[in-house]
Amino acid sequence: MRVLKEFVGKAIFLDTNLSEPAGQACASCHDPKHGFKGNGDPLVAVVGGAVAGRAGNRNPPSAAYAFGSPEPGYQVIDDEQVYVGGQFWDGRAASLADQAKAPFLNPVEMNNPDRAAVVRKVCGSNYGLLFKLAYGFRLCGGSSAVPDAYDAIADAIAVFERSTEMNSFSSRYDRYLAGKLELTEKELAGLQLFEGKAKCAGCHPSGRRSPFTDFTYDNLGIPKNLIHEATKAAPVDYGLGALLGPQENGRFKVSTLRNIAISPPYGHNGYFQTLKELVHFYNTRDVESEKWPAPEVEDNVNRDELGHLGLTNDEEDAIVSFLEALTDQKPFFNPFIE
Repeated sequence: MRVLKEFVGKAIFLDTNLSEPAGQACASCHDPKHGFKGNGDPLVAVVGGAVAGRAGNRNPPSAAYAFGSPEPGYQVIDDEQVYVGGQFWDGRAASLADQAKAPFLNPVEMNNPDRAAVVRKVCGSNYGLLFKLAYGFRLCGGSSAVPDAYDAIADAIAVFERSTEMNSFSSRYDRYLAGKLELTEKELAGLQLFEGKAKCAGCHPSGRRSPFTDFTYDNLGIPKNLIHEATKAAPVDYGLGALLGPQENGRFKVSTLRNIAISPPYGHNGYFQTLKELVHFYNTRDVESEKWPAPEVEDNVNRDELGHLGLTNDEEDAIVSFLEALTDQKPFFNPFIE
């Protein structure tokens, strides 16, 4: 049954008929060819919604490697109360299934008028019979079944998002850990810097089957994105602070680094167009001669683990090389178009 639910979840994830008007799928903002994050265009900080001219104000996070995020809440880490877990950049959804319910009804995303519209489309789709076999024929039986059917749709997406197809752990780095290949000299130098001088592993722990995130929240001091119209026009984005209060202002969820090389742009607002630019920012944000713009939110900026790392240009390039080794190699098969 899990395999069937996984297939149904994949079908829903790829279905462009589930928006209003039709044309946008979950995969439109989480393209499998780009690590299930964005559409791969470094100039597109915010992917537009089903209705032309509508867009949110954040860069899509990765749907892959999110399955390990715990339910959101405070935990004691190194004698400090730290907020951990949840989904979205601000952790407002408690689980993968909760997250999956939101875009369908969001007017700047898939723009469906209500849950019944989504259920009707899924039940009438070319995989509708499989949905009924996986979750029960009664779920497509009328208005009284809509709440349960909508929950089932979200569950199917969550099953797919936990699958090995979305989280294949098939990068060069994984094969290196398994003893199946040797990383290049440059990649190994980058790994050593990643785990040492550059302090990356403090929030993006490395290792076998690591998602390369600790699911905590941080304010990296990213400037406001003034290039993309949606982010330029948006009010100040306080991230977790808007959810929990000013003590968390400016903090956003630490993202996975898996597949980062194929999923530009970077940062919650898509400020960085290349990996080199991102790594250089981590290294030099607080170096006055670099003249980086001020953070969009000055509160809670992390000045202990980034900003003035003292990395050379070659060391930055080595880190980028290692990050490129985190790209999954297993191909994604779309049965609906291939």
